[in-house]
Amino acid sequence: MTNPFFPALFPALGLNSETEINVVGEGDMPSAYQTTDLAAASFGVAGAAIAAYVNPDSPAPVQVDRRLASFWYKSSVHPRGWSLPDTWDSVAGDYRASDGWIRLHTNADAHRAAALSVLKVEEDRKSVAKAVSTWSAVDLESAVVAAGGCAAEMRSSEEWARHPNGAAVATEPLVHLDTQPCDAAPISPISIDPQRPLKGVRVLDLTKILAGPMASRFLAAYGADVLRIDPPWWKEPSLLAEVTLGKRCAGLDLRDAEDRRVFEGLLAQCDVFLHGYRADALEKLGFGAEERRALNPGMIDVSHNAYGWTGPWRNRRGYDSLVQMSSGIAEYGMRQYGADKPTPLPAQALDHATGYFLATAVIQGLARRRAKGVSTTARLSLSRTARLLVDHISDNSNTSIGPMTPDDMAPDVEATPWGELSRNRFPLEIPGCPAIWEYPVGQLRTSPAEFLDAA
Repeated sequence: MTNPFFPALFPALGLNSETEINVVGEGDMPSAYQTTDLAAASFGVAGAAIAAYVNPDSPAPVQVDRRLASFWYKSSVHPRGWSLPDTWDSVAGDYRASDGWIRLHTNADAHRAAALSVLKVEEDRKSVAKAVSTWSAVDLESAVVAAGGCAAEMRSSEEWARHPNGAAVATEPLVHLDTQPCDAAPISPISIDPQRPLKGVRVLDLTKILAGPMASRFLAAYGADVLRIDPPWWKEPSLLAEVTLGKRCAGLDLRDAEDRRVFEGLLAQCDVFLHGYRADALEKLGFGAEERRALNPGMIDVSHNAYGWTGPWRNRRGYDSLVQMSSGIAEYGMRQYGADKPTPLPAQALDHATGYFLATAVIQGLARRRAKGVSTTARLSLSRTARLLVDHISDNSNTSIGPMTPDDMAPDVEATPWGELSRNRFPLEIPGCPAIWEYPVGQLRTSPAEFLDAA
């Protein structure tokens, strides 16, 4: 089965054109766009990168199941006898402004406080809706962002194309790539275990909700030592069963002198630094690109943001649901389905796709360092992934993926701090190279801030 995204993704991600990706399975998520094809493609290219890393001259064919990929985009976990916390807080969501729609993203305490301070109301959805209705969408978006919050006016694709940031993103590559010689840096081991090809690769993970954690979860599946770092105040309760799989999770406060010293040591030791901070955030903390490269010249430095790297919004806070509003996706879905409110994708597809593209960029960087002795800096964005998707409108001609069945589930039951859970079968198959997560899911900040062989 062919996939409409492969012709663009292979050159954009620098993949070996000889790598074969077989797509199996039937059905589609209901969507105004080819969202299931995007899901299958993102797993496929990440798998192709692993296959080529194991055997650059003759990579094994990989297989991806589009049905299972769709389920992983929605949620891979199914609690047994307990429930996941609510995904959204009491305020987050879409609201009618005086001239259109706006989305408020308020799951983080600081972002909720920012929105409520602008609207001058308490944490009550009816009060928020009444206050929002008195604002124009663009004015409220600007005010909430200026206050340190997160919001997005619903725009059409045409409006986004005319917007300075939308126009900038349209000219960006899927991956901003830079390579530099790093002869003084350790090179990845020449000998690779084909069953655990990323074993020994140290990944320092400063990502959260949701693209970056998908990337590091994928890397952990193939043997990488992933150490996730969170500040003391960060909470992510509804996603922990998804995003901590295969990782050890530590805590550091980069405003604290001793924690900064520990973090500098981790930067110096890691093979991969994966981060999703806003473009200027690490700079302000004193860990900008030059400082990182001075600490570790051979590091594979891979990052993502919401709104791209060249436009006026490059430092703006953002999430998948906000980018869908900004970029025209939610507006087109509303028109396509004749709905009376914004109609987003059936999953956080921009996050998931960008996550597997990030993982692909990491693996390609490791391959480059091993083969050529160069370091890699790669930057991706949710907005650029959105641009990739909006060029692929769905014709809704295929059948639905339907509900999950017992055959869609992995046979093992996982123990977690909250109770047992079942997980979907993994959609990707690489001959002789199974996806295995060595660490179960768990709470944040429960491991020491050190890599395994440094313990």
